[in-house]
Order: sequence, then structure tokens, then C-alpha cells
Amino acid sequence: MTDRRPVVVLLTAADLAPPSDLESIRSLADVRTATAETLADALPGADVLLVWDIFSRALAGAWHAADALGWIHVAAAGVDAILFDELRASDVVVTNARGVFDRPIAEYVLACILANDKQLHRTEEFRRRGEWVHRETLQVKGRRALIVGTGGIGRAIARLLSAVGMDVRGAGRTPRLDDPDFGTVVGSADLAAHLPDVDHLVMVAPLTDATRGMLGPDELAALPDGAHVINVGRGPLADQAALTAQIASGRLTAHLDVLVQEPPAADDPLWTLPGAHISPHMSGDVIDWRNTLSAQFVEKLREYVDGRTPGPAVDKRRGYVPGDAAGG
Repeated sequence: MTDRRPVVVLLTAADLAPPSDLESIRSLADVRTATAETLADALPGADVLLVWDIFSRALAGAWHAADALGWIHVAAAGVDAILFDELRASDVVVTNARGVFDRPIAEYVLACILANDKQLHRTEEFRRRGEWVHRETLQVKGRRALIVGTGGIGRAIARLLSAVGMDVRGAGRTPRLDDPDFGTVVGSADLAAHLPDVDHLVMVAPLTDATRGMLGPDELAALPDGAHVINVGRGPLADQAALTAQIASGRLTAHLDVLVQEPPAADDPLWTLPGAHISPHMSGDVIDWRNTLSAQFVEKLREYVDGRTPGPAVDKRRGYVPGDAAGG
């Protein structure tokens, strides 16, 4: 950094509230606000890009104007929306919202498991019909969960599920037997081999070339009857058509917080299938989550202004932060 104030471009959208700490950001840097349509006009001379509109894919089209960019911060855990070949090959540092969503998403996953095993959806259906139907439900203790993605969010899920007595394993790039949170981590490259004894399959891996479609027809067929799939990662991790067919057959159930198309088409069977439960990409969005994201960026911006490189940095080739913050 030089002695001049850095220039931060805030990539947002018309329907998004600005960061709650915008005045703090302005006290540290000169701020230009841009939307997808105006990003190329705002980037020349800018040092920092804050991707506040986390679903925007505008950066690739505006990249030619990024003549001074040194750091991009994405206000989300996943960075797949902004990655493209030129950015990967550049020296630009990319950071994400590491840590913000770990506990909220873990709680959401536990809620999905409890709803499934305690038949809370069926209880509500019976109530709406005015039917008093006594049933027996499953005990969660001892149920087997495989968490695909061993990064920060996956680890938070593992700790919470272990705390309620579940038998938890992880699936990641590197198999190991002594992981502090998962115990056993199996290789995600051979996922189908590890699914025949799984009660709850939790998908939380980052979306990369290696993970896209990793839950395909063979993997779904390997799951036992009655297994429950939870996807809180990215929709394209799963073959959605194959998963929908398995749910329609009654063999599997699913809680899907992420889909290939969000929202799904009006005629998508996932809206009405009894064993499918979908939510609008909200598993990590607890009250004040945007304030937390804003405060996190201010903290990293202070590091940047002080001449330090904000971190931990995303491995742009892999698409996630390596080590214990990685997605596998």
C-alpha cells in the first residue's frame, strides 16, 4: 500500500441494503458503489472489490477494467460465482466470509435431521387435516451421518451432530483416520463406496469442477432405502433430476436449501413431492447476518490499510480456503 487512501468498489444491487458499517468503510477508503451494469466503469484505479451482491457474475465481463485491483472480498462462503480463468491466473487475493456461517448452517442441518427423524412434517400434515395419528419416531442418537465437505462449515456440523450422539464421518479430498472433528474422513472421489450405511448425507462441499455433480445416479443408488439427503452447499453438487426421481419413488427424502435453479420453476416437482423439503438458500441467514458480514469486511479492510494482506486467502485454483477452512 502507498500513503494514499485505497479505493474500494462496492458491488451491490438495487434491492440490497448497503453494508451497515458503510461509514466505517468510508473512513478507511474512498468508496465507489456499482451494480452489475456499472461495474466496469467503477473498477479503473480501484484497489479493492467488495462483492456484496454475492450472486452477481458481473466481474468476468468487467475484468478488463480492473487495472489496479489487488484484493477481492466476497461476502459469502462460496466464491464460485466470481471465479474465472483470468482471475485464477492473476495475483489478486480473494477472501470470503469464512466463519460467519459455520454455526448457523450447523443448526439448520440439525433442524433438518430432527424434522426428518421425528416426522415433524407429517405431524403438521395430520394437524392440518384434523387427524390425531399416534406414531413412533426414530431416536437421533446413534444415527449415521456422512458430511461431504470437511471445511469450517462441515466441521461445525460434525461437532453439533456428535454432541447429540450421532455417528459422524466426513468425506473430503484426503482420507484420514484421526481427524479431530470427524474421526474418520473417507475419500470423496470414491463417494458411492461409503454410502450404503448412511442415514443422513449432508452436502456442504464448495462447488468446483471436481465436486459438480458428485452426488449422481450411482451415488444416489448406493444410499440405503430411507436415507435422507441434506444439501446446504450448492445445488449443482447433486444431479437434481436423479435426486428428484429417487424422492418421487419414495426411496429417499431430502431437505434442499440450494437448487440448480433458484427459485425452481413453477412446475418443478420438488414443490409438491411429499419427501422433498426446499428452502430459499437461507440455511446460514440468521438475524443480523449481514451486519456480521459488514463488520468482518471492516476488520479485513483495516488489515489492508495497515499494509497486511487480508486472509485467509482462497486458493483460486481449488475454489476454497485450504486447510481447516477448506471444503474438503
